[in-house]
Amino acid sequence: MINNVVLVGRLTKDPDLRYTANGTGVATFTLAVNRNFTNQSGNREADFINCVIWRKSAETLANYARKGTLLGVTGRIQTRNYENQQGQRVYVTEVVAENFQLLESRSASEQRQQSPNYSNNGGFQGSSNTNNNFEQSSPSANNTMPDFDRDSDPFSGSSIDISDDDLPF
Repeated sequence: MINNVVLVGRLTKDPDLRYTANGTGVATFTLAVNRNFTNQSGNREADFINCVIWRKSAETLANYARKGTLLGVTGRIQTRNYENQQGQRVYVTEVVAENFQLLESRSASEQRQQSPNYSNNGGFQGSSNTNNNFEQSSPSANNTMPDFDRDSDPFSGSSIDISDDDLPF
C-alpha cells in the first residue's frame, strides 16, 4: 500500500506546539495550498490542509516557521475519529508530516511580510465574495522572491547560450 503526500503551501498561522503527558512535542498547523486553476471569476482558490508533526521536528517547525512561511511538507494522510462532548462521532482527516522544508530564506520572508502588498492575513487576499476562496498575494516589485506560479515562464526574456556539445544526449 502507498500513502504518500507532498505539499507546498503557506502557513495560515503560527504552528501550535504542545506536549503530550510524557513530554513528546506535537505541532498542528494548516497549509494553504493553491489550486492549479482559477475559478470562473479568474481568482485562484486554495485548499486549507490540516497537518500535524511530532517530536523534534515539531519543535523545530515551531521555532523557525511563522504565519505566511512557504513550506514544503512530506508525509501521509491519516484519519481518526472521536466522540465530542455532545456525544456525536467526529471524523478527522489530516496529514501527518514526516519531514518539512522551509522554501524561502528568513530575509525573504521578513521582506515579504514588510512589503506594502502583503496583507495581514498570512499573505492571502480574500475574493469579493465571503466564502473561502483565497488567492495568494503577488510579491512586490522589489522582492527578489522568484515566481513559482505554474503559468509563469522561468526563461521569459532571457535566452540560454548552450552548444549541442554540452548536452548529455
